[in-house]
Amino acid sequence: MTKPIRTSKDFHPEVLSSFHEYVHGAIDRRGFLQQVSKFAVGGLTAVAILDLLQPNYAEAQDIAADDARIDGEYLTIPSPQNWQGYVARPANPENQRLPAVLVIHENRGRNPYIEDVTRRLALAGFMAMSPDALSPMGGWPGNDDEGRDMQRALDREEMMSNWQAALQFLKNHPQGNGKVGAVGFCYGGGVVNNLAARMPDVLDAGVPFYGSQVSAEEAANIKAPLMFQNASTDTRILAGALVYEAALTQAGVTYESYVYEGASHGFHNNTTPRFDEAAAALAWERTVDWFNQYLL
Repeated sequence: MTKPIRTSKDFHPEVLSSFHEYVHGAIDRRGFLQQVSKFAVGGLTAVAILDLLQPNYAEAQDIAADDARIDGEYLTIPSPQNWQGYVARPANPENQRLPAVLVIHENRGRNPYIEDVTRRLALAGFMAMSPDALSPMGGWPGNDDEGRDMQRALDREEMMSNWQAALQFLKNHPQGNGKVGAVGFCYGGGVVNNLAARMPDVLDAGVPFYGSQVSAEEAANIKAPLMFQNASTDTRILAGALVYEAALTQAGVTYESYVYEGASHGFHNNTTPRFDEAAAALAWERTVDWFNQYLL
């Protein structure tokens, strides 16, 4: 029995590039299958390649939802569309008032990976909340392909108004210490940058993972310390990094920027073969340290 393909190193770079286009809507499923058909050899079909790249949530869960070390609940966020939020916090915190972190999902709704990240932050001592932008449509549908189609149909500015409301909700939460950070992945990383520019007096620290940048004019509004987590092969995101960072330097913003050599866009998501264990572990350690530095 052949060993399953489980890491990005098992795929040709062109396959990963095509998959990146697929998950971001640049090509459809048929286009992806056509592009990778030349790599379908040895009985491995293009459809099988796509299947291997899909997430496996059951095997990748780090922290169970019923883990006794955390308290988790679903609630309605007072936002323009009353989004649903998943909140996780330490079950027996040393301090009653906790630093808060908003967890912002990718371009497919709040899937099990994002809920797992929320629990990881709870174990690190934070009150973390992950809203679901697909709430008005019934929430994450159970698979990412459908989730991407659903999120693509939503108005981006309307979503931003809800993210802003969620950040303010956490800032004012009675169990919080009055400080709030934000971490986001892919689409969510871009939201972190936008929140930093739009709510400079609310956000206290941000960590965008491979997220699109705001303009230099918008960057001039930012006050919160930011940490950027990017992949060396992610040319689309890296293309705007230098201009953005120059604008932050001009504005006197504290930031740190990391590029993980050989990693792919999405390297932190341990449910897919794009996961890079070493890069993800180091990036997460730096993320937690960043929030400890600026939210405690």
